[in-house]
Amino acid sequence: MINKVVASAQEAVADINDGASIAVGGFGLVGVPNVLISAIFAKGSKNLRIVSNNCGTDGTGLGILLEGGRISHVTASYIGTNKEFERQYLQGLIELELTPQGTLAEKMRSGGAGIPAFFTPAGVGTWVESGELPTKFDSGGNPIKFSEPRERREFNGKQFILEKTITTDFAFVRAYKADTQGNCIFRKSARNFNPNAGMAGRITIVEAEHIVADGELDPENIHLPGIYVKRVIQLTPEQAALKGIEQLTTRKRS
Repeated sequence: MINKVVASAQEAVADINDGASIAVGGFGLVGVPNVLISAIFAKGSKNLRIVSNNCGTDGTGLGILLEGGRISHVTASYIGTNKEFERQYLQGLIELELTPQGTLAEKMRSGGAGIPAFFTPAGVGTWVESGELPTKFDSGGNPIKFSEPRERREFNGKQFILEKTITTDFAFVRAYKADTQGNCIFRKSARNFNPNAGMAGRITIVEAEHIVADGELDPENIHLPGIYVKRVIQLTPEQAALKGIEQLTTRKRS
């Protein structure tokens, strides 16, 4: 059996060069592969093409790469709380492909399953279908590039549009447990986009809170099979404990 565990995050990302495309798991600040993101930032790779539900928040997650000017293109479904993303997008510094959330998840999953495209009802009759979503602005805030229009077809009396699937050069995934063969288990809401991102990457790298020997994980509980995973790194207890809260709401105790 091949042991897929590598010694460090730096070693795991060593071959990610400028212009690479990376699918990144996480939702908000939950289940985000922060250690791998920090490692690629330290490596200095730029002009990265990111596929993720969102692009982190200011100073956190993918927001680190964004603030460093390392990202040229993002495919995402939500960017609302990231002021730096808004600034770069409206000033023409970054290209954005907005995609309905469920569509984005299926684009990655089906891409990893070898399916080139699929029909979905999400976006029918909207700018997603007509190709009127601005993807790029000039420095004056004027749209200069737009999304691609989608083909529409009817199935069983309902309208659907065609969406192409996504595969990427690499994928970053945050797992709760992984074995040495790369089989992964995600905990609660940290499961989110991680399995789909892991399927989409040609070279998928997992940062795991716990690594166990091959055969210790129940096959019935595997969320991402090791066949999709090329490299695994072990998080330190301190790294595993760093889990941000996007919007902290508290109340006074009575």
